[in-house]
Amino acid sequence: MQRPQPTATERSFSEHEIIVSKTDLKGRMTYVNDVFCKVGLYEEEELLGQPHSILRHPDMPRAVFHLLWQRIQEGAEIFAYVKNMAKNGDFYWVLAHVTPSHDLQGKVDGYHSNRRLPGRNALAVIEPLYKRLLAEEQRQADRKLGMQAGAALLNDVLRERQQGYDEFVLGLATMD
Repeated sequence: MQRPQPTATERSFSEHEIIVSKTDLKGRMTYVNDVFCKVGLYEEEELLGQPHSILRHPDMPRAVFHLLWQRIQEGAEIFAYVKNMAKNGDFYWVLAHVTPSHDLQGKVDGYHSNRRLPGRNALAVIEPLYKRLLAEEQRQADRKLGMQAGAALLNDVLRERQQGYDEFVLGLATMD
């Protein structure tokens, strides 16, 4: 599937709608709901079996996804603000809640994500932070060093705020 060029057009959805998806352990989509398809301008058949990363907007810092994968692979949940890209290149923001899914024996067999419409006050904090993280990542000689530099900057910002990551994100979620 060819990646579109990003546009400057923002898509949205109702605060009462929830975007839902499930993936296997490698991040390939196994379920998407109608809201997911509507907002992303995809048909269900186009998404199933595809890596969730096809939605990744180039404005997203890699450090955020690194933290997300680290948490869920450890069996923990995470909340994260994510800028996604629709099939036509438009963008949309979500507040994602990602959790591991378990089989009947309790073994992690995939991941589940519910995404809500984030508040504008929260995005007023997140957007400039993500721009700083992305700029730091892009300053580095290679992608791995960039991701590490972005993660270090995020940790510095959290230390300055005297907050952990979860406290920071959930605090923003209550601003609106």
